[in-house]
Amino acid sequence: MYQPSDEQTLGRLAQELLAGIYSPEEHDTVLQLRRVIRYADWKYYVQDNPVLADEAYDRLFALLKNTEREHPEWITRDSPTQRIASGLSTGFNTAFHLVPMLSLENSYNADDLREWDKRCRENLPGQELTYTVEPKYDGAGISLYYENDLFVRGLTRGDGIKGDDITVNIRQIKSIPLAAHFSEKHIQSVEIRGEVVIPKKAFTLNNEQRINEGLPPLANPRNAASGTLRMLDPGAISRRGLSALLYHVSFHSTEKDQQDPVELSGHYETLQWLYSLGFPTPVTHMQRCKSIDEVIAYCLAFEEKRDTLPYEIDGMVVKVNSLHQQDMLGMTTHHPRWAMAYKFKARQATTKLLHVDFQVGRTGAITPVAKTQPVHIGGVTVSSISLFNEDVVREKDLRIGDTVLVERAGDVIPYIVKSMPELRDGSEMPVVFPQICPVCSEPVYKEPGEAAWRCINLGCPAQVVERIIHFASKDAMDIRNLGDANIRRFYELDLLRNIADIYTLDFNRIGRLDKFGEKSVSRMQQAIEASKSQPLNRLIFALGIRFVGETTSKTLAGAVQHIRDLQDWPEDRLIILEDIGPKVAASVHHFFQSPENIHLLERLESLGVNMHRQDNHKPAGDETLNGKTFLFTGALSQFRRSDAEAKVEALGGSILSGVSSKLHYLVAGADAGSKLEKAKKIGTVQILSEEEFMHMIGA
Repeated sequence: MYQPSDEQTLGRLAQELLAGIYSPEEHDTVLQLRRVIRYADWKYYVQDNPVLADEAYDRLFALLKNTEREHPEWITRDSPTQRIASGLSTGFNTAFHLVPMLSLENSYNADDLREWDKRCRENLPGQELTYTVEPKYDGAGISLYYENDLFVRGLTRGDGIKGDDITVNIRQIKSIPLAAHFSEKHIQSVEIRGEVVIPKKAFTLNNEQRINEGLPPLANPRNAASGTLRMLDPGAISRRGLSALLYHVSFHSTEKDQQDPVELSGHYETLQWLYSLGFPTPVTHMQRCKSIDEVIAYCLAFEEKRDTLPYEIDGMVVKVNSLHQQDMLGMTTHHPRWAMAYKFKARQATTKLLHVDFQVGRTGAITPVAKTQPVHIGGVTVSSISLFNEDVVREKDLRIGDTVLVERAGDVIPYIVKSMPELRDGSEMPVVFPQICPVCSEPVYKEPGEAAWRCINLGCPAQVVERIIHFASKDAMDIRNLGDANIRRFYELDLLRNIADIYTLDFNRIGRLDKFGEKSVSRMQQAIEASKSQPLNRLIFALGIRFVGETTSKTLAGAVQHIRDLQDWPEDRLIILEDIGPKVAASVHHFFQSPENIHLLERLESLGVNMHRQDNHKPAGDETLNGKTFLFTGALSQFRRSDAEAKVEALGGSILSGVSSKLHYLVAGADAGSKLEKAKKIGTVQILSEEEFMHMIGA
């Protein structure tokens, strides 16, 4: 879409606009802003290579909105501001596809592909065949219609003949251009097919947020993409991070007065052309093959690396490359004869739900866990599956004895997709949630608006043990050599009954236990003593206050001199702090109004645990990393990662959670993976070895 010279020009133009070298009263300013914003969208959403920091992009976007507000006569349908839409008040209308959206014939092994190749050659005797192979994205099918270079309509696949008109929602997907120069090939109208997907990272973040809010998690990326597309709130498209991949031109018409017909000769060439126009296509993962053996080899190799893609895929699609030969092969009422899907090994399986256990977590939440007949899925044997909460069990209508469909989400976390009521024989039993805690037998309680039942007995052994484990964990007080197994063992032996007992452990008795030598006991004792000096934010995080993570802990620690100052903070004062909303504020306030919690803090302080903010009076020159952002990846040999991050923060720098245009330095240790590759693509991130980082901080 853009040549290097174009990119340099647009880059300079962006800097001039940001520097205020423009006149908001000139129409040319609007045109320049649109050019720069479209370019930034293309680099970010299609090439995954941001060229503007988020703050700079937001400034330019706001400038465009304000200028168009002052001059509404300058607004055009393809302006980036026109992606924003109000909610839909009713359901979707339907419209016909220009060409039916058919299914694909499936193959599951090399023999199926060879049989398909044989049929193609029999129907095209004497002709040379070239194939293309591309990923089969696991999302929701869409059809896009453009006319006179402008996006006009977007449809779901529907029944293949007609689909729901989701034009308003499609306009929110920033990887889909609202305008493109089809006229360069004298094309007047075009219909493009593709798939809407949720990137794996966005899917994970969505589910983490939903679980924190007490909502059931999204089942899988495919269903989430399909469901989001049909929501009446267009803003959900942006919030859930939907993206798109476009893989087929199903129809095109030329301008009426055009003498020479437009020739789109091959599928591969067509997708390259679309990519040059700014459309997200699978060209970087496509392969042209001269034989079916090459096709098979590429499919098998790609199956091994499928997990490296940012999207879920469930196979590959093989196509005859020549569009002329595609026309000759034609299609059935079900599928085109010129294409076949090669499906990867199943990552779903059916099994029996044997019973449901109920586990009590650190916050008292009672989680139902399905115990199933062991089943092999994607290289892993699965027999234990979290059901999250009672609502999930009810929505899926799960019963003991059911045959259930199990899938590994992102090929990591197993979950139950659905039950199969048609296979019931009458012996199945409903899942009954306990009315008392399965560990301490105290009554359970469900807060209004939440999905989880909770044991509210703070002395519940399951909660006590999990709270101690959390307190000592690496990201909290970081008490090395204590460990989960030792904590559980010490609890059973009555050596450890609450958090404060960590600092009064009887090391003489521990030294007499099996597998505890003098050195291991000494190392544990030293680690416990060292933890007393951890900074205040780590202590706040270690206390396990509900909804308070590491970032919020730093916010709270930075707002007070002593941890017990928070006793005097009402909720409305807490809400003023950055990133703290009503739910978090209520939780923090509740924690510091509890006499038991205050007693715990008093005891910890009496045992020497730091309760103060440690700001202080740093020597001159220790703000050398002020304003700089860092991220660590791979295995470090000279530091533990938490120690390296703490050093950066002590020198005025900050730690980011992921690679983005906001990142200044990526410190890459051994076996650095996808973060390193993404940083290289962005181009503005400075990559440091561990030795270079040590030199930078003077270590």
